[in-house]
Amino acid sequence: MQLGYVETHWCWGLLLGALTTSASADGLLTLKVENDLYSAGGDGHYTNGIEGIWAFEPADGHWSRRFAEVLPGWSASSLVGVAYRLGQQMYTPEDIETETLIKDDRPYAGLLLGGISLLNESQHDGWRLAESLQFDVGIVGPASGAEVIQRNFHELIASEKPEGWKHQLHNEPVVNVGYERSWRIQQSLAGLEVEYGPSAGFALGNLYTYASSGLALRFGDGLERSFGIPSVAPAHGGRSSFQRDQGFSWYTFAAVEGRYMAHNLLLDGNTFEDSHSVDRREWVGDAQVGAALTRDRWQVAYTYLWRSKEFGEQDRFDQFGSIVLSTWF
Repeated sequence: MQLGYVETHWCWGLLLGALTTSASADGLLTLKVENDLYSAGGDGHYTNGIEGIWAFEPADGHWSRRFAEVLPGWSASSLVGVAYRLGQQMYTPEDIETETLIKDDRPYAGLLLGGISLLNESQHDGWRLAESLQFDVGIVGPASGAEVIQRNFHELIASEKPEGWKHQLHNEPVVNVGYERSWRIQQSLAGLEVEYGPSAGFALGNLYTYASSGLALRFGDGLERSFGIPSVAPAHGGRSSFQRDQGFSWYTFAAVEGRYMAHNLLLDGNTFEDSHSVDRREWVGDAQVGAALTRDRWQVAYTYLWRSKEFGEQDRFDQFGSIVLSTWF
């Protein structure tokens, strides 16, 4: 049974309430918006995503530190942060004004996702190691509320009316776990700081199953007061952070990542029901560039991303942008 407007927003309220309750202690609040409007891309495929993140350093005795003790290679003392995440994403074919099923373009799909990230870090002589472990639960389908939000927003801005949502993926709960490890060499160049190195990770679940590897570079002033770069779906948020009340700092970044996609529910279609699907490409690559500005308790970051073709019938690569605004409480 499909959830209606009231039920969908009740679910949103429940998840937002849980996120807000977690904000009783000091922490970093982040709002991330991803949209093809922020790039030269067209309106389609990964067309919009929004995510709220509450990240904090767990106190002694927090459940996350006890959990870290049982993880191989982790410890309570090396756990530098926990992030609670809540987000929604929407995916459409490029032509949203066509009412009939477009068989050779990606399915309509909405995703509502909540998750927890555990962040581990250790400093060594001239380099540092960072790890993140993510747990996600959510739902794909009408219950995500994506159709309602896109229809109402397009009506508000007098944009083209999306006509094909009746062909979207059916409701399906999703459970996923992901892990990423990165190695960052720290050096100086012309009075500024440089940080670069490889990363590797994986995801496992009925939403995504993949293995990934990449290379990232950061260049700027005050890198020791921050770590990570903003992530873009299907990667998880929470890793990009900075120290509060440290004045002004900035950095630019560039990164590439390749993924072997063994499963992508948003392209492969529903697991237990017949639905629209396309021929998923097994190898997908991303290239991204961007910059971040930090002032005391605030940070704003922008990312521009190019993504290779994700399915066989796709005519061209995708590109979209991400804006991230963070502040300490």
